[in-house]
Amino acid sequence: MSIRRSLAAGILIFLISGANMVSAQRGGKLKVVGKIIDSQSNSPLGYASIRLFKTADSSFVSGAITDETGGFIVDIAAGNYYALSEFIGYKAQVTPGITLNASNSPMDLGLIKVSASARTLDEVTVQAEKSSMELSLDKKVFNVGKDLANAGGTAVDILTNVPSVAVDVEGNVSLRGSGNVRILIDGKPSGLVSIKGASGLQQLQGSMIERVEIITNPSARYEAEGMGGVINIVLKKERKEGINGSFDIITGHPTNYGAAANVNYRRKNLNFFINYTMSYRNTPGKNFVYQELYRNDSTFIMERDMKSNLKGMANSARGGIDFYFNPKNILTGAYTWRTSKGKRFSTLNYRDYIGSTNNLTSYTVRTQDETETEPNSEYSITYKKTFDRKGQEFTADVRYLDNWENSDQYYNENVFDPDGSPSGIPPLLQRAVNYETEKQLLFQADYVHPFAKDGKFEAGARSSSRDMTNDYAVTQRAEDGGWIMLPNLTNDFLYEENINAVYGIVGNKTGKFSYQAGLRAEWTGVTTELKQTSEVNKRRYANLFPSVHVTYDFAKQNAFQLSFSRRVRRPQYNDLSPFATYSDNRNYWSGNPDLNPEFTNAFELGHIKYMSKGSLTSSLYYRHTNGKITSIRNVQEDGSSYTRPENLGTEDAYGAEFTSSFNPYTWWKIDNSVNFFRAITDGANVDQTFQSDTYSWFVRMMSRFTLWKTTDVQFRGNYEAPQQTPQGRRKALATLDLAATRDILKNNATLTLSVIDVFNSRRFRSVTEGFNFYARNSSQGRLRQVNLTLNYRLHQAKKKPKESLEGEF
Repeated sequence: MSIRRSLAAGILIFLISGANMVSAQRGGKLKVVGKIIDSQSNSPLGYASIRLFKTADSSFVSGAITDETGGFIVDIAAGNYYALSEFIGYKAQVTPGITLNASNSPMDLGLIKVSASARTLDEVTVQAEKSSMELSLDKKVFNVGKDLANAGGTAVDILTNVPSVAVDVEGNVSLRGSGNVRILIDGKPSGLVSIKGASGLQQLQGSMIERVEIITNPSARYEAEGMGGVINIVLKKERKEGINGSFDIITGHPTNYGAAANVNYRRKNLNFFINYTMSYRNTPGKNFVYQELYRNDSTFIMERDMKSNLKGMANSARGGIDFYFNPKNILTGAYTWRTSKGKRFSTLNYRDYIGSTNNLTSYTVRTQDETETEPNSEYSITYKKTFDRKGQEFTADVRYLDNWENSDQYYNENVFDPDGSPSGIPPLLQRAVNYETEKQLLFQADYVHPFAKDGKFEAGARSSSRDMTNDYAVTQRAEDGGWIMLPNLTNDFLYEENINAVYGIVGNKTGKFSYQAGLRAEWTGVTTELKQTSEVNKRRYANLFPSVHVTYDFAKQNAFQLSFSRRVRRPQYNDLSPFATYSDNRNYWSGNPDLNPEFTNAFELGHIKYMSKGSLTSSLYYRHTNGKITSIRNVQEDGSSYTRPENLGTEDAYGAEFTSSFNPYTWWKIDNSVNFFRAITDGANVDQTFQSDTYSWFVRMMSRFTLWKTTDVQFRGNYEAPQQTPQGRRKALATLDLAATRDILKNNATLTLSVIDVFNSRRFRSVTEGFNFYARNSSQGRLRQVNLTLNYRLHQAKKKPKESLEGEF
């Protein structure tokens, strides 16, 4: 029988659900047990499927879904069978010659190894294709290649449409409404994220990404940083024999030109891999601010329009070698290099009024001309050893990050009278020079030791040392032509961070009940120094971070999990740096050197249900946070505003989330995500008015249709409801994306046309209020984008033409 790749997930779940109904009607049950693992890494594959067929007529009899350890138990009557083991994105594995009777039950099939490719086994041909979303209790996996609209985009474009994730106009990432998210690349910190944090993802080409993993309540295995959870971006890397790869060419409007290559060559015990991407983009954006300032019984009104264009070239390369001492010992060395050079030109128009917008008092034009260079390097060595005992393994990793950024900005400012004539105020010419560096050395070791039948003990240690510097200076042209330093805007900021950690986790399973309990200890030291003014701030603290996960498997393909973890958000470099942005000299943003960490206790009850045509996960969650870090805006008497992070008292967040993957028909696939939440913030420790109680929700939906054998069409919609904040509210946001794809060149290539933000509606709108001001903001960092992408595959499994499933079983 032949299973079409694009419908593998839905059909498998349908059949396995049917297995329960068939087996429930039969008596005299015996057992078949075993474990399904990845053939390359020997890691267990949770939520894979195994089905048993009669040898005589290939009729389907029973099946099961593996647990998180890859283990399975199939209840079935005595007889002769063969087994078909499958996992989304992997080739099916046939295990023949199963003769089951009372004397050999339970029969142990041992380790069943599956690999990510397609092949013919006797007369059974199985073609598997990754679905756009894979669900499990503690993790959601978003497979990038199946979301058509991602073609030609960046990592930010991808995260924008991942369930539970939101990205604002500045590229800041939040998870379930929490802005403190730990972003990892291949499970580790990476220079691809950059000095700027998540905003560096705007330079990471989406074609380098294999999948995105969302872990909402991480165990002690993960570093405690990240109050909202962990987002792990997994980059593409092949390990197939011979030479193979894929290539992308991208063109788009507004200007978006790019190319990418993902190639590997493996021969015997050596595997060489390389990813390379280049892009040239012109990204237009706009922003509008309306502000009222109340002073001396008068209302001073300011309107600011900003239009910007960011033109930039980015290149990134990631290459390395896997050396197989033997199948159980692998040493990997890799180097990642990324550089971006950008030119930003912005025009800011200020209109000042008194009383009403009918009484214009002055008109100011300010321009920003910025040149920015940002090179990043990362070196890593990883060793992995697996043992003869199932599940026993050791991993060690060393990596070094070396990043820097150089920004040179010129500002011109001219003031005019309401009639457009020169005001007589001398024009300003200012310059801001910013040079930042980051160096980080990371050591990490992890060990997994199985015990008893299903028990597992894990332990690990991690040490991280990071040093960052920021040499910042703002000068202004004097009347004599010389340059003078502006007061309080020139300094050297030094940041030194050391974090050491150890953890231990114990887990086991009894029948349908499994548990995992862990404890992580972290010792943190952070020192900041303003060199010119000799201001030093040292912080030392030690913390314990426990985690507990309890899972129970019910009948009819239902499973529940209750989990708890303690998390932390430590103020990072940008949170602590006192330097204010200077592009807009009416609205400043800076860090807060006195900021303290925030701590969160997170609880979650999760459920997963496999149905005949899909699957559904649901979860209830609660987070209690002490020392909540929130950006607070203050307006001075001259009308200028300063925004910086502050520690508010507490936040209590409650929510319910539902995520589904559904195949109503063979030609139609739907992925949905809905999140409802309530957040209560109490900032009375800073100001009695900094309190909010908000109810909000957001929804994602992706609907994909197969119109012809080689053509798909996709609709993708997002909606974020209004939300209260401690100083005001954020307004609703709604977007729609369209994409179409067609296989060409004998199915070796795919052409994709995508339109991101069809109605140009991706605008972030907010209202902020204080005792002496009212402000309204509307920002659009990127306008509607149209991309055309060609993907060509070299020596990879061809995409099988889509066809009806009628008569295939």
